[in-house]
Amino acid sequence: MGIVKAVSLSGSHIFSKLNQDHIQLLAGLGVLGDAHMGETVKHRSRVAQDPTQPNLRQVHLIHDELHDELGAAGFKVLAGQMGENITTHGVDLLGLPRGTRLHIGAAAVIEVTGLRNPCPQLDRFQTGLKSALLDEDVNGNVIRKAGIMGIVLVSGEIRPGDPIRIEMPPEPHQPLERV
Repeated sequence: MGIVKAVSLSGSHIFSKLNQDHIQLLAGLGVLGDAHMGETVKHRSRVAQDPTQPNLRQVHLIHDELHDELGAAGFKVLAGQMGENITTHGVDLLGLPRGTRLHIGAAAVIEVTGLRNPCPQLDRFQTGLKSALLDEDVNGNVIRKAGIMGIVLVSGEIRPGDPIRIEMPPEPHQPLERV
């Protein structure tokens, strides 16, 4: 089990999101009041490609341990500053398979859809941050460390300190890919 470290949202398409004392997740839509809320895509690049695509990026989660890793590399990044809605602690987000369900707080459930692909906006926030969020495994495969994306299955309020329970999908597990 992990915990929620911070929750954040922004009603406009700005890079960083503001920390809140709570956020409300709405089934099938995302975070109430967030610019990325909706049944269809809201990320500008994806809207330009096809605005009718389903929104598989309703909620963005980043593990707090990433902030520590980035701090050790000389970056100063706080919860919400890379655009995430939920900052977690104690959950290996990047190691979860697609379809994992995260039960957060008293009621909310998020289904993991894939990885966030680090974008050029990261370097506008702090020079070199995009490449700090990309790595390679021993086989030369790209590792994306900028968090995961999900959809809201069950509505609920989320606050810092709320527990996170992980429900794995049936096997065989499918690795996360960028969405």
